[in-house]
Amino acid sequence: MGTTKRSFVQAASDSIRNLVWSLYFDDAPSNGGRPFRSIRNLKVWHWLRDFFPITVVKVAELDPSRKYVFGYHPHGVISIGAWVTFATNALDIETIFPGVRFRFLTLSSNFNIPLVRDWILALGLASVSKESCKALLKKGLCPVIVVGGAAESLNAIPNTYDLVLKKRLGFIKLAIQTEGASLVPVFGFGENDVWEQVKDSRLRRWQTYIRHKVGFAPVLFHGRGIFNYNIGLLPYRKPITIVVGRPIHCPYDPNPTEAVLQKVHTQYLAGIESIWEEYKDDYAKDRKRELRIVE
Repeated sequence: MGTTKRSFVQAASDSIRNLVWSLYFDDAPSNGGRPFRSIRNLKVWHWLRDFFPITVVKVAELDPSRKYVFGYHPHGVISIGAWVTFATNALDIETIFPGVRFRFLTLSSNFNIPLVRDWILALGLASVSKESCKALLKKGLCPVIVVGGAAESLNAIPNTYDLVLKKRLGFIKLAIQTEGASLVPVFGFGENDVWEQVKDSRLRRWQTYIRHKVGFAPVLFHGRGIFNYNIGLLPYRKPITIVVGRPIHCPYDPNPTEAVLQKVHTQYLAGIESIWEEYKDDYAKDRKRELRIVE
């Protein structure tokens, strides 16, 4: 066997072994992630922060002795504001909130993609599965969940804020079932403004159909180019302001009733609306309409 052929066989064997290990034996995505400070500190994240720019507004202090479940709204096209804030050290979020250790969450399926898996693990991302969330909280880590998910990404229209939140109770239940946990609403003003979606009602029906079948929405979007402002995939240079709201302390209940879930959900909605009313005239001056909870 020639040297080139042996090298190819060895590389293929190593790739298959690494893939099998990643998919079936490595539990990092559901056990707290595997962040590397050097990756989270890359200069590219600082450039991205300054490009829009992205800033954080701290509404209240957070007691580091408590556990927190953060809900981020809106989803936007790819949650770029949340990504830079919570999955990198560009904004020094853990300095802004001393003692609070954040873990940005994503779909479990993203960890099945070779190379992508290693990249997002290095940024500290973890799976949004129930088991993962419980493991994070048990370790004193704080999950950051983009609550609206794929459904809300289809509502990412500039200067509008249409949230998918009416029936989202899973993260509420998670907080209630965790002793000493609080919910913290987080609102990304400008998250929907940095890309445009392709406008077509027939396309929207197709996107909705695909989302119901496979669980994610194929969002078709465009931004700007390098030398033009109308065509391309680069985001528009619009400010994103991440407002971290006041904590909502949850009653501990390992088996909460529907009434308890709805009560805390109502409090959470009030927290989101409070952020909107307090900051909309500062950070959503060009809004086309008021905040809406559409689903």
